[in-house]
Amino acid sequence: MGTVLLVIHLIVAIFLVAVILLQRSTGGALDGLGGGSGASSFLSARGKGNLLTRLTAILATIFIITSISLSIYHKGYERKSGSILEVETSAPAAENSEPQAPVAAD
Repeated sequence: MGTVLLVIHLIVAIFLVAVILLQRSTGGALDGLGGGSGASSFLSARGKGNLLTRLTAILATIFIITSISLSIYHKGYERKSGSILEVETSAPAAENSEPQAPVAAD
């Protein structure tokens, strides 16, 4: 389940970047700060939801949902607290580390 969710998340991230890069720039990104033309271009008919804008919003929503889902999924499988940098050994160390001689069969 986690692998499928991660693959979906990565595909959505790649498509989100591609859709954002495909959008047309309006030119002066900082023009609205000083003059009064920023408010008129913000709510104009051209700025209201063309296909790329809606697709960006949908992909961003899916990206956020998959991010939260991955976080919840990972937290559900985390049973111990501690650092991820700590090295965990799979076999416990034996207290008596002397090798034992093999027993000869009679």
